[in-house]
Amino acid sequence: MGILEKIAEIEREINRTQKNKATEYHLGVLKAKLAKYRTQLLEPVGKKGEKGEGFDVMKSGDARVALIGFPSVGKSTLLNMLTNTESVAANYEFTTLTCIPGVIEYKGANIQLLDLPGIIEGASQGKGRGRQVIAVARTADLVIMMLDAIKGDVQMQLLTAELESVGIRLNKRKPGIYFKQKKAGGLKFNATCQLTKLDEKMVQMILHEYKMFNAEVLLREDCSADELIDVISGNRMYINCLYVYNKVDQISIEEINRIAHMPNCLVVSCNMNLNLDYLLERTWESLAMLRIYTKKPGHPPDFNDPIIMRGGSTVEHVCHAIHRSIVAVFKYALVWGTSTKFNPQRVGLHHTTHDEDVIQIVTKK
Repeated sequence: MGILEKIAEIEREINRTQKNKATEYHLGVLKAKLAKYRTQLLEPVGKKGEKGEGFDVMKSGDARVALIGFPSVGKSTLLNMLTNTESVAANYEFTTLTCIPGVIEYKGANIQLLDLPGIIEGASQGKGRGRQVIAVARTADLVIMMLDAIKGDVQMQLLTAELESVGIRLNKRKPGIYFKQKKAGGLKFNATCQLTKLDEKMVQMILHEYKMFNAEVLLREDCSADELIDVISGNRMYINCLYVYNKVDQISIEEINRIAHMPNCLVVSCNMNLNLDYLLERTWESLAMLRIYTKKPGHPPDFNDPIIMRGGSTVEHVCHAIHRSIVAVFKYALVWGTSTKFNPQRVGLHHTTHDEDVIQIVTKK
């Protein structure tokens, strides 16, 4: 029996098993087996150890955004409107057959936008070049899921299920689980909160499925068996996602209002150039990028050429972005902006910066 047949058999077994207290251990083991087989399917290793191929697109710019969606939902049209790249757009399916990169210039940042071929149901199993598309999506900082407004809710469920099955978790954070495999000592299990979905026996059974008999597991929150399996697998990607409903000129105002008020959703029309500026604004917010301006002593700040950093960056990260030798001679920094209590504030390397902060770095003599 091949891997696809094994996956299908386990999925059928999970669907026909009643979910209650008596079957929760059996379901936990089945889910662990399913995750193990899906990992093998996603990363087939050849004789020389090469992993499954993706599209060969070099990562460039300050962030990478992947456009994912079914065929003919408007991905290529959106790329053409937001960037200077020409991607062939037509009224038939599978117009785009490879990955086409473009660059969005927004607020001083260069954001790489990837127009990926349309994926179909079964993409996680390799159908319709789905495996290559998913390999690129795993490297993205943000996923924009393009949906046809007429059948968007169905498309969203199908695409989310495809990405979930290959370890991409959209708009989720990492579970609060500490896990470490050890060479001896058996299972050390502990929790800092009351557990309702897992217990020590369930954890032990799931670990045995992975041939792990010595490990340390600490649960900091009430996690499920699926979240524990994600942590044990160690290859899950937690990526922010914007659900973009295109072709809203074909649906009613009431439907547009319903979609626009759903979390992480927005409505656009590429053909009529509607709401694309708001899409750029939401993309910037989702990427959590910062513009840091530098200032020389005795001179005004340089507002023309910001340093683009990621959210949570410290003064040390800014120093590395300017030149890697600055940290060695760093004395202190003067910061003006919302990250300080007063302006200017004298700070050290570990001070966390905010968007549009101005920094003056003082070095040792």
